[in-house]
Amino acid sequence: MKFIFWASLIIIVYTYIVYPALVYLLSLFFRKLVKKQEIYPTVSILIAAYNEEKNIEGKIKSILELDYPKEKIEVLIGSDGSTDKTDELVSKFTNERFSLLRLLVREGKPAVLNSLAKQAKNEILVFTDARQKLERSSLKELVGNFADKTIGSVSAQLVFEDGTGNKGVGVYWNYEKFIRISESKIGSMLGATGAMYAIRKNLFSNLPNDLILDDVFVPLKIVAVGFRAIFEPKAIIFDSITRDAGQEFQRKTRTLAGNFQIFGLFKSLFNPVKSPVAIQLFSHKFLRLLVPFLMIIIFIANIAMLDKNTYLLIFALQVLFYFVAFLGSMLKKNNRMFDIPHMFCVMNSAAVIGLYRFLFNKQAVTWEKTA
Repeated sequence: MKFIFWASLIIIVYTYIVYPALVYLLSLFFRKLVKKQEIYPTVSILIAAYNEEKNIEGKIKSILELDYPKEKIEVLIGSDGSTDKTDELVSKFTNERFSLLRLLVREGKPAVLNSLAKQAKNEILVFTDARQKLERSSLKELVGNFADKTIGSVSAQLVFEDGTGNKGVGVYWNYEKFIRISESKIGSMLGATGAMYAIRKNLFSNLPNDLILDDVFVPLKIVAVGFRAIFEPKAIIFDSITRDAGQEFQRKTRTLAGNFQIFGLFKSLFNPVKSPVAIQLFSHKFLRLLVPFLMIIIFIANIAMLDKNTYLLIFALQVLFYFVAFLGSMLKKNNRMFDIPHMFCVMNSAAVIGLYRFLFNKQAVTWEKTA
């Protein structure tokens, strides 16, 4: 029982503390430089939208304000069976550079992106969501990395500009960005920030119709053929932190169900002999999904060893942690001391539900809006 307890605890510590520290140290001493230059290739911006009447005009205006030659940008917006005023609003902007693809029946984001990518005429494809606003120099900063011929995918940095949302979400995202930046510096990151990322058009592969995470599938496909997928901190896109942990739970459940799907699609990338991201994929993605089950094992094993003071103290600390997390779910006001444990538990609970949805095919490919 002791072995199971300590082995589980060591894996969790490695996953959340040792691996991030290790990859950060490696990024300091074994950094792969990127030959970034100020270049202006032709760009096709692809947006898959569903009922985005509240956001789509703001998104289009932020694209129009980009510090980038207008004649080198085309914008392709795919409306996936929208039933609100999305199509009407986009139609006001359509011209030789702005196109609207209307799908009368919802087919899902992969089908929309496949259709848009086929229509795209330019060298670089930029995938971005309808909700977030682009910083003026974001596109220029993003595509400058393609001056380096080894780069196949570049992810922007998502910045939360509204500090009134759930603090736990913000802390988690900053922690995740820290790891992604470090991984990017030593080679490739795993996936991209779905809010905005860019790839070379000739590296685009058709997305499976049942795909959940295009922002992981597309970059990993590119890594699998020998190119790098990197993070560009100067390419900024703005969003607001969700105020509702329930919304974050639904979003995270979808993401984690998608990660289980990704493992099946990229089995070869777990092979350290052939894959440049095998250790990262195992440590950052796979072990992270094991954590909730290890937490359950630790709790049960701890109960079986309460006859010793050391394990009694550890059990008390576990109970206190979960109690604080529970209080975090009850409090209406933000408090980092409560929000962080609460969000940690929400994220790990989402992994369990995500596995269930993946195994029993319960995760729909179509997405539901959370904001």
